[in-house]
Order: sequence, then structure tokens, then C-alpha cells
Amino acid sequence: MDITFLVYTLGFWILLAVCAIVNGMFRQYVLVRRIGQEAARPVSSLTLSLMILAVAYVMLCVAPSDYDGTDLWIVGAAWLSVTVLFEFGFAHFVMKRTWSVLLEDYNILKGRTWSVVLVVTALAPYLMGSAVK
Repeated sequence: MDITFLVYTLGFWILLAVCAIVNGMFRQYVLVRRIGQEAARPVSSLTLSLMILAVAYVMLCVAPSDYDGTDLWIVGAAWLSVTVLFEFGFAHFVMKRTWSVLLEDYNILKGRTWSVVLVVTALAPYLMGSAVK
């Protein structure tokens, strides 16, 4: 893998972080008020997942270098890793959320759909790479 391509794709992860923040604000200030917290979570996960797929598609359409399937799996793994590290680091150390509260978002049996967003984050580069080529 060309290191320039990896750095380029990590730059797009910053755009994903902005999308996640905007999506979270939309969930809190619009969705929760209209449909309630429990219904807002899966809707928010769906909208963020669609944003992630769109960002991956655009990123690959304007990619400055060639890439292959292996490169796209590496990008997905990098995006997933940075997302989880940021989520736990920022939420725990800056927002002062406890580890148990953070782990609740991973409980799909309680209707928490954050895990779906993480799966989409990992798969998006490969899926959209197939669509672009």
C-alpha cells in the first residue's frame, strides 16, 4: 500500500468525524424531540451509515492514486480503529462518561445499533471501491 493513499484516506476520516458530530446533533435536537430517544437511535445509525458510504464513494472517486481490494480492507480497518479509539478516548476522558455507559452502545440486544455503524465503517471503503471501479 502506498503510504500517501493511507494518509489521504485518514484525512477523509476527519470528514467522517464531522459527519458523526452533525448526525449526533441532528439526532439530539430533531429526532429525539420528534420520535423519542429509542426510535432516534436506529434512525441516526442509518443516516450515519449512509453518510459513511457516501464519503467513502466520493473519496475513492477523487483518489489521487491507484488502489486495490487489499488497500481498501486496510483503509476500512484503519477507519474502524481510529473511530473506536476516538470514541472511547474522547467520550471517556473529555466527556467523562464511564466505561459501562460507553459499552452500553454496543448492546444490540437492547436496541443499540452503534455496532452496525462500526461494521459499515469497516466495510465502506471496500464496498464503495467495488462500486467505483
